[in-house]
Amino acid sequence: MEIEIDQTLYDFIENTSHEIYSNKILKKWGEYMPTIMLRLERHKPTLAKQQMYKRMTETNTVLANWLWLHPDVNQATSRIFKEFSAEKFSSAVINQSIREVNSQKKNQKAKTFRNMWCCFNNQNLKIEKKSKLYTVSFPTLEKRIGIPVIAKPFQIKWLEQMISGSVKIGTGKLYQKKKKWYLAISITWNVESSQGKKVMGIDLGLRYLAVASIGTKSFFFKGSKVAYTRRHFSVRRRRLGKAKKLQAIKKSKGKESRWMKDQNHKISRQIVNFALANGVGVIRMEDLTDIRNTTKSKKNDQGRSLHSWSFYQLKEFIKYKAEMIGIRFELVNPEYTSQTCKCGHQAKENRNGLNFQCRECGYTCHADLNGAINISKAISGLVA
Repeated sequence: MEIEIDQTLYDFIENTSHEIYSNKILKKWGEYMPTIMLRLERHKPTLAKQQMYKRMTETNTVLANWLWLHPDVNQATSRIFKEFSAEKFSSAVINQSIREVNSQKKNQKAKTFRNMWCCFNNQNLKIEKKSKLYTVSFPTLEKRIGIPVIAKPFQIKWLEQMISGSVKIGTGKLYQKKKKWYLAISITWNVESSQGKKVMGIDLGLRYLAVASIGTKSFFFKGSKVAYTRRHFSVRRRRLGKAKKLQAIKKSKGKESRWMKDQNHKISRQIVNFALANGVGVIRMEDLTDIRNTTKSKKNDQGRSLHSWSFYQLKEFIKYKAEMIGIRFELVNPEYTSQTCKCGHQAKENRNGLNFQCRECGYTCHADLNGAINISKAISGLVA
């Protein structure tokens, strides 16, 4: 998963770089190559340029839907466009679209693409600095153009590294959002594995969004405060619904989504900082594929407020922030992690809400903390 980097993550990397990139770090698991997405806003595009971008997107979307049904798309090259249309279109975009269609065919459930934004590989992207402006050039319907981008303060560092070649440029995607045009560019670089030997287990849930365990140390994130805020959003939308203010409801959903994302960023950052400060080399979490089907607290107020929490997003934030500083990330099978005692006895009766008491040996513990401990031990095995 490619994650868009933000100011807080940049600060996180800067504040820990003296510890992470030391030459003394042991290469126990080799090197990671984390990938982040840098979203650059197009600087004041003319109406003619915006119309051209829209034509490119429309052509590329129709092409992608045509490629979806093509019997030989696996062996296709840019020459296949001649079968589709007599118009001119960038071969760089065509080849990248072929790759995208082939990649998404494995997981795409829908039979058509709503929007297939134009993408460019690293051979067709060039980043330069002209005076005080940064420009990104790529092929279009007419010719190759260099567009100025709005570089935020935290993005300048990455742009300079892209120009110098100290980070590797991946694919770029030209897309529109809220009437603005952006160019999202993926970048990767080598990060040496952490020398930490400890393992952290993280249990996610409703009453406590996250419980982290490292040996005898633990870190709790209560869900009550965020549940209260989500109930506030829900109540407000019900009132807006009665007043039939549909646009206000849409804005409220967007605001809540941004707030949830910010909360997940803060929680994940604190967890990774906690891991770094305690010599953790591996972070383990449960596989969250079926979390919505297993959260049974949906009936109470807190359950309703947190059942739709972005646990997958939180997991992804923890994963990429950990890997960016060389901490290994592993997924654990979730079976029986909340029902198993340290003595090995497993029974559903061992857990009652937030209380864990082993029916075999009498051991007692906070239920979520016990789950985090078992996750760190990977008692149900790692997900392949």
